[in-house]
Amino acid sequence: MKVETEKKRVVVVGGGVIGAACAHFLSKAGWRVTIIDRDRFGAGSSDKNCGYVCPSHVLPLTEPGAVGKAMKSMFRRNSPLSVKPRFDPALWKWLFRFALRCNEKDMLEAGHATKPLLDRSMTLFKQLVADKVIDCEWQERGLLYVFKSVEAFEEYREVDRILTDHFQKPATRLEGGALNDLEPALKSELAGGYHYEGDAHLRSDKLLGSWRKSLEAAGVAIRDCCELTGLNQENGKVYSVSTTTGEITVDAVVLATGALSAKLKSFLDCSIPIQPGKGYSLTMQRPAICPSVPMLFPETKVGVTPFEDSYRLASTMEFSGYDTSIRPERLKLLTDGVIPYLKDPFPAEPHESWFGWRPMTWDGLPIISRCPSIGNVILATGHNMLGLSMAPATGEIVAELLSGGSPQIDEQPYSIGRFQ
Repeated sequence: MKVETEKKRVVVVGGGVIGAACAHFLSKAGWRVTIIDRDRFGAGSSDKNCGYVCPSHVLPLTEPGAVGKAMKSMFRRNSPLSVKPRFDPALWKWLFRFALRCNEKDMLEAGHATKPLLDRSMTLFKQLVADKVIDCEWQERGLLYVFKSVEAFEEYREVDRILTDHFQKPATRLEGGALNDLEPALKSELAGGYHYEGDAHLRSDKLLGSWRKSLEAAGVAIRDCCELTGLNQENGKVYSVSTTTGEITVDAVVLATGALSAKLKSFLDCSIPIQPGKGYSLTMQRPAICPSVPMLFPETKVGVTPFEDSYRLASTMEFSGYDTSIRPERLKLLTDGVIPYLKDPFPAEPHESWFGWRPMTWDGLPIISRCPSIGNVILATGHNMLGLSMAPATGEIVAELLSGGSPQIDEQPYSIGRFQ
């Protein structure tokens, strides 16, 4: 008589897109998976973001000259970048280390480490859509960067050269009538744009809703309003996790806790240098003249995403700690930031306002790594502004690490050891 081997048990802490992807690939690899979230599955920064799946976003924020631009921006009233003045040694250390990385060598190094995650995730997303694992309004219309001033448009030529020469991510340069031919919703007097045709977009809340159904159908248990309170260890390994709803026996733990990861230091005996970078979005009815291509306006730092029955404006970067308030002046940056570009910028009220904390690392790279002090704990966090775009590849790597296989992508650039 054949005896079925009991599946190994893993708890994934965090029900955002990274946690969902980790659970998906661990379940496929034969693990018995439980997801716990202190709030609800699909909340946090995964809920109402721009929805971009963008291999073109290979360059980190640590570009040459970024510090000077940021300083000038911060002294402008209602700048897209905001740092709340306060005594916070961890933040100032983070900003200092970020500043040290703002050079071409480190920028290119980070870009080459980011590219495999973005490219692999795009492939996996297409498979997930084709296999009907997810239903998320998937669209492959590219991503359009639009410029109002000739100066900014021409300055971007160098960025496009770097993306083409170093990362094989060329864009189609559009000027004059060609820009309006692609996107008639844009005003006619704009300087031009760059269209990254290999990018895609989806509706993130629908992604997580459909992924939850697929995960539960595959036997994954999902516990909302279940907060991690402790990791119970013996001989350098976790044997159970304590939560606000009880104890769960485990063979492994995956921490996909996003911007909250920095608060886990007491559990892990290692520092996770992540800062919460607060972003905002407004979701509303589609305007009468609605864009069909998702767009970024680099001069105002605002993104626009059209969906089947709605329309979203998103962005800004606010370093204000774990502040949960929604500031009206930050939302106004979103609406003001699209007026110079669109014929019909947005409909009348009401708008659905939202914020999320992005998990920002100072080198722009995620952390996908075994915890140095606990052998059966995996960190899957720190994806900066690209958690959605990197999620499937991250989940695949995590499953390969825990299952003893060799990851298709070299995970060394994402090791927590680089911060120690």
